[in-house]
Amino acid sequence: MTKNQAAAPKLARPVESSKTRVYLIDDHPLLVQGITNLINADGNMQVVGTSGEWTVALKQIPELKPDIVVLDITLAKANGVEVLKNLRVHFPELKVLMLSMHDENLYAARSLRAGAMGYLMKASASEEVIQAIRQIVSGDIYLSPHMAKQTMLQMVGRKGEGGGSPLVGLSDRELEVYQMIGEGLTTRQIAERLNLSVKTIETHKAHVKEKLNLQSATELAQHAIQARG
Repeated sequence: MTKNQAAAPKLARPVESSKTRVYLIDDHPLLVQGITNLINADGNMQVVGTSGEWTVALKQIPELKPDIVVLDITLAKANGVEVLKNLRVHFPELKVLMLSMHDENLYAARSLRAGAMGYLMKASASEEVIQAIRQIVSGDIYLSPHMAKQTMLQMVGRKGEGGGSPLVGLSDRELEVYQMIGEGLTTRQIAERLNLSVKTIETHKAHVKEKLNLQSATELAQHAIQARG
């Protein structure tokens, strides 16, 4: 590190508390309340803060010093994977558990590559969130038994079940653009939301069409809308 490079802030736990400190980044109030109640009911954990805004979380995390962040992969104003990457830059020692309603075959490995230490489906959160937090805080990766099996199969060169989605081949940015197309956003609207040029978005769309073997913008839009359900 050069003299001009500032060291990343340390997130040392306050000495007065021995409980695992959890911070939630999620913009679904009912889910946040439910997970907060579950965590606080455990005698060894406590939720020290929550926010649905990435910019707010960025300010609060250094102050609240959580041991782990539970991050929703789908935020209204930000892409969870991009938020994860920012967290890794600002707080490289911070452990992150991704929480998602999306197919783990598509997002789990992507999240781990971006720096998460676990991936949990929202449908399983009430049963597994405490176990997932404990496992991650202890230094282990947390995946569902199904996804752990898929990962092992991929490591030994065998295809896992359900791993054939063509979306797996999209880059993080291409997948983000694809999802916004499914939301009905125009090229210019996507460019504005991502702070990129229209030309860059058009390039991403061209790559997505090529990877998904789609011939036109209309086919791409239909494909993205159908995938959104």
